[in-house]
Amino acid sequence: MNCNPANPNGSEKLDVWQETFPIRFGVIDKSDRLTLDAVFQFFQEAAISHAQNLGVGREDMAKAGQVWIISRMSVLVDRRPNYCEAVSLRTWPRGFERLFAIRDYQIKDKDEKAVISARSAWLIIDIDKRRPIRPEFFKDLMPLNEGLEAVSAEANTIISLKEQESLQKAAERKALYTDLDYNGHVNNVRYIQWIEDSLDPVLLENAGKLRLDINYLSEIISGETISLFSAPIQIDNNACQTFAFEGRKTESNTAAFRAELKIW
Repeated sequence: MNCNPANPNGSEKLDVWQETFPIRFGVIDKSDRLTLDAVFQFFQEAAISHAQNLGVGREDMAKAGQVWIISRMSVLVDRRPNYCEAVSLRTWPRGFERLFAIRDYQIKDKDEKAVISARSAWLIIDIDKRRPIRPEFFKDLMPLNEGLEAVSAEANTIISLKEQESLQKAAERKALYTDLDYNGHVNNVRYIQWIEDSLDPVLLENAGKLRLDINYLSEIISGETISLFSAPIQIDNNACQTFAFEGRKTESNTAAFRAELKIW
């Protein structure tokens, strides 16, 4: 069943949210294939629509003085869909781990083969106290979808990335108007674009398979400057290249995010 993202409340509450669409020109690179940042954008929009459908969307949370904040995400790209290729996107809640609400994602091709899979961990933040709250209240509102796994446990998803010692400064970015979202901080997708922009574009254009793990550590607000550090940390015999990234607030030198990107 395809859902209507323009009217998430227009149907019954759904355990799994699904949308079908073609890959448009604005989300591909020179290789004619879907970019990694566009994957994050698709997942973000679908998660927002599904949360609204379940009664825990932006407006519902605001009334309770709460907001969803993404904390960690792992995305595994087995194949990058091509321009004009029709794909289906599914997303669903996967229960809770301590303070985290878990959400899975899949993008499938026309043959129903999963080409991209992901898992994310979200925190529920008290807006006034700026602190996470326990999600027990939401257990009655969100399906657990037990047994419905987008990513296998063997993939070690939702990992906590450690600080790397060999990082070198690669770029500096200032948070400006187009970086910010409704919550007034840099949107999670923009972090992915910053990471991509720090790499050789040919490396990304030639990439077939990718995996990105990212930990969002602290919000970046308008006007803050971020120093982006990176380093290659591993090159395997199977032609996999691994890069580590860390975005640090320039003024305080505190980490705003950490990420690891594997490219085949």
